[in-house]
Amino acid sequence: MKTLVLGASLKTHRFSHKAVQKLVSYNHEVVAYGLREGEISGVQIDTELLPYQDIHTVTLYLNASRQAAFYDYIISLQPSRVIFNPGTENPTFYKLLEEHNIAHEVACTLVLLASNQYEPRERQQSVNR
Repeated sequence: MKTLVLGASLKTHRFSHKAVQKLVSYNHEVVAYGLREGEISGVQIDTELLPYQDIHTVTLYLNASRQAAFYDYIISLQPSRVIFNPGTENPTFYKLLEEHNIAHEVACTLVLLASNQYEPRERQQSVNR
């Protein structure tokens, strides 16, 4: 289950940075896009929008006013879901995702991971068996 962290930051106090670290520590496959090249927990931050394959989840760390430039890109990846972390809420984008049958969730990736709610229910059940 591959996750794209969109808005990844090299600044250690940023939640996007912490999300990459936590996803890696939970053994999730992670790719990251940000404004500056660098590495977080072995994950290279890409500074150009790559045509990633098999993205299950896009977790957003861009405020609503910066998201519009990424709508088409995110939809082109055909993720199963997009997580809108605190401060990224965007009803306009929710509607667009719904039109493309992409689930969205207003939640905190870090909290979902810590509370064992990050994985889709079907996968949680198969992992817990």
